[in-house]
Amino acid sequence: MRFEPRRNKTVSTRTRRLRAVGALCAVLASATLVTGCGQDNGDETAAATSEAAKVIPKQTTTPYESPSGSPSGTAAQLTEDQTERKDLLSTVKVTYDKAATTAVGEVSGGKLTDLDLEGLDDDEESASPSASASASPSPDGSASPSATGSPSPSGSSTGPKWIAEVVEEDGTAHTVSIDAVSGDVIDSVTEAEQSDAEKQELADWVSKAQQTWKQAAKVATDKQKGTVTSLNLDENDSQTLVWQVDVVTEDWKKTAFDVDAATGKITDEEVDND
Repeated sequence: MRFEPRRNKTVSTRTRRLRAVGALCAVLASATLVTGCGQDNGDETAAATSEAAKVIPKQTTTPYESPSGSPSGTAAQLTEDQTERKDLLSTVKVTYDKAATTAVGEVSGGKLTDLDLEGLDDDEESASPSASASASPSPDGSASPSATGSPSPSGSSTGPKWIAEVVEEDGTAHTVSIDAVSGDVIDSVTEAEQSDAEKQELADWVSKAQQTWKQAAKVATDKQKGTVTSLNLDENDSQTLVWQVDVVTEDWKKTAFDVDAATGKITDEEVDND
């Protein structure tokens, strides 16, 4: 099962206008100093500063990761895409490396060629094999779901998932779905519709890739600190075999790297500001 390259969504950035705050003190008597005015002005100034902080991004904040391994950010500054990343990643407890290791362990002698956090920066929500279902009429006329695909041995069919592709030496691909909260394997199925040409292509890629997914992820995160949300072994437009690595930073923006699968050097870097 091959995953289509993601496309960046175009979303307009929301703007806000900062309202001016002021205070007016009335002169009660010409010979009396009014001290209450200064106190009120201090309260209102604090309110204005608090409101401004929601509009002006902090420039001195040091990037860091939350205990769950996900980036942190200020909700007032987030675009629609950034909000979606924040909402999904805040529920994820299993990091990419643990998910990848679990997936590879499901296929004897297999190597990871693809790992994606389902529903993140996708054009369309992808569904794992165990999540597909068809509706069939019940005797009373209402539709009842009839699940297709292999049953889930463990884990939950709802909630965040890591979807991995693990390839055997001969190019046979397996799709492994992993619960991103518990780390349990939801299902592991062999790709039944692979052609001989597709198998040969995957076998060639696996044999040519001198850099592992671990090395590619490290190269990307050394360049840009953040959370890895996608790894994909594929050929770029120049027919060079690369690891495509997505890293979400602490402000919930995404940086996509192409790491040469032979040399380990970054050949392309693109920041998604949406």
